[in-house]
Amino acid sequence: MDLDEVLAATFTLVAPHLTERQRRLLFGAAARALGYGGVSRVARLAEASRPTVRRGAAELDQPADPRGRIRQHEGPKRRRDTDPGLLQALDRLVEPDTRGDPESPLRWTCKSTRELAATLTAQGHPVSDDTVGRLLKQQGYRLQRTAKTLEGAQQPDRDAQFRYLNEQARTHLAAGQPVVSVDAKKKELVGRFANGGAEWQPSGEAEQVNVHDFPDSTLGKAIPYGVYDLGRNTGWVVVGTDHDTAAFAVQTLRRWWQQVGRFAYPEAERLLVCADAGGSNGYRGQGVEDGAGPACR
Repeated sequence: MDLDEVLAATFTLVAPHLTERQRRLLFGAAARALGYGGVSRVARLAEASRPTVRRGAAELDQPADPRGRIRQHEGPKRRRDTDPGLLQALDRLVEPDTRGDPESPLRWTCKSTRELAATLTAQGHPVSDDTVGRLLKQQGYRLQRTAKTLEGAQQPDRDAQFRYLNEQARTHLAAGQPVVSVDAKKKELVGRFANGGAEWQPSGEAEQVNVHDFPDSTLGKAIPYGVYDLGRNTGWVVVGTDHDTAAFAVQTLRRWWQQVGRFAYPEAERLLVCADAGGSNGYRGQGVEDGAGPACR
């Protein structure tokens, strides 16, 4: 048995004999032991929500109750106690739609508690929108301020489009096919330039940097372009010294496949590339086939 099979079998056998908090601690300890990506891995193997696993990992840092008490007092049974499948059903609904989580293939929008409550009720988990709000807070979700991320008029089929893209990513991963997310990161000037932050130095001996941020004509800029392998949870970065062009993006992806991808996926039949439509990933980019990619390190 491999490690995933051992963990899944352990969770299945042990979890029913534990209290709610003990299960969280078990899941959190396993996630910590696995390291990066452990939260999602344990959540999948234990059929638990990621916020539950994260909460358990955080509770490991709290001092233990010397009296071994589970709760300070017993009250009326809560909705999630009378309906054990409620939290998992809620997490499945919120998971594809939560913003900013790099562990999910594609994420784009957020649902209201009223919509979530209606969907859960239709699935056989009758619950009010107020209860959904409380459960979301208990699971680590918080209301966020709006962000200026919209550009122009919104496509009426936007939600359906991204659901399709999300399903494509999951289908490829389930079939063992490579799925990568690519993007260029913030360009940095190379040389003695000012940056944010501070470091400890002897008094009056601050690091000397240029007064003006004019690019060095010889060193230029460093342009990081990353390839993130969703299936293996690994990243690969090339740093260019020329321009952020379509040729740079294609050459980076080609190098990843030649140096990493073809060995990691020897039986791959197709490759799904997730990219935005800006910069070197823009669909109007020129020079992809000119064969003259920029200099890379």
